[in-house]
Amino acid sequence: MGAVVGLVAVAVVVVLALSLSVRLVQQYQRGIVFRFGRVLERVRQPGLQLIVPVADRMVRVSMQTTVIGVPPQGAITRDNVTLTVDAVVYYRVVDPVKALVNVHDYPSAVLQVAQTALRSVIGRADLDTVLGDRERVNAELKSVIDAPTEKPWGLLIERVEVKDVSLPEGMKRSMSRQAEAERERRARVIAADGEFQASRRLADASRAMEATPGAYQLRLLQTVVDVAAEKNSTLVMPFPVELLRFFDQLAPHTAGSGRPTTAAVPDLGPVTEQVATAAEQDDPGSAAPG
Repeated sequence: MGAVVGLVAVAVVVVLALSLSVRLVQQYQRGIVFRFGRVLERVRQPGLQLIVPVADRMVRVSMQTTVIGVPPQGAITRDNVTLTVDAVVYYRVVDPVKALVNVHDYPSAVLQVAQTALRSVIGRADLDTVLGDRERVNAELKSVIDAPTEKPWGLLIERVEVKDVSLPEGMKRSMSRQAEAERERRARVIAADGEFQASRRLADASRAMEATPGAYQLRLLQTVVDVAAEKNSTLVMPFPVELLRFFDQLAPHTAGSGRPTTAAVPDLGPVTEQVATAAEQDDPGSAAPG
């Protein structure tokens, strides 16, 4: 009876020892063993791992890529524009020993570094760069966050992306007006270019029709057909251009001088001095015409 009790006690002790010494490490984890507070150099791989009860303590570190969202940060760009920017940071642990020993709560530490780096990078860039060259801003953010975290903390910043940029309402209206003015300018340039090309084509067509007088008449008849096709009350009277040129040649060259023409005064013949004197004596109140 005593032997049976002894065997049961030994079995219980063995089971208790195994439960205290066996640890399970998942595929995406690595095990760091602390023996009396000191880190062992060997990192435990995934699977069942044995540790010394009471003396050892294992801490599992996830090697998966972790995603953290950076809260919106208020920043002022290089051209003095106030922005509110938020971002997303992707990182993972490459050295689990450094991640546990060198930094306390490394996810919170990465978040704080990301917030500081976001404000710093936005402050060195202008508004056009932040809005139009996101890849450059993301690359600079990655390098700034990765510098203090890779070697000292054993973390690798895989990717950093600016998620949203919030502008003040006044800046949004100014940008809208600028974009509208730019589109209007392009439309005017395109219209002017079209008119210039059309004028060159019309000049070429005029030179081609100049050698053939009948072409003008055909073009005139085509215009009449186009106008008559519309349902309106427009009356088209073709007038040959050659007739206008004929009248232009008959016009006197002095017509355009601008001097008024005076009517010819009829010659009434010589008026003697005696007749004028007699007229003054008959009507002393009237003055002789000058």
